[in-house]
Amino acid sequence: MAQVNIALDAELVVEVMVLAGIGNPQDAVEAVVRDYIARGHRTEARAVSRDEPHRTGEIVRPEPQQG
Repeated sequence: MAQVNIALDAELVVEVMVLAGIGNPQDAVEAVVRDYIARGHRTEARAVSRDEPHRTGEIVRPEPQQG
């Protein structure tokens, strides 16, 4: 895989390391980026499944209330 070197503010990286519980700065930032991407994919998957009945013309059942 190709790699890219970037410069980040040291305080930002330290905060990421603390929040992620990872001691290596590069690994901590990589973990956060990978998590961000994975969340985006999960959100897309949920949005697609909700919109599917509208596109296909199927009956749309109301979702149960949460909370």
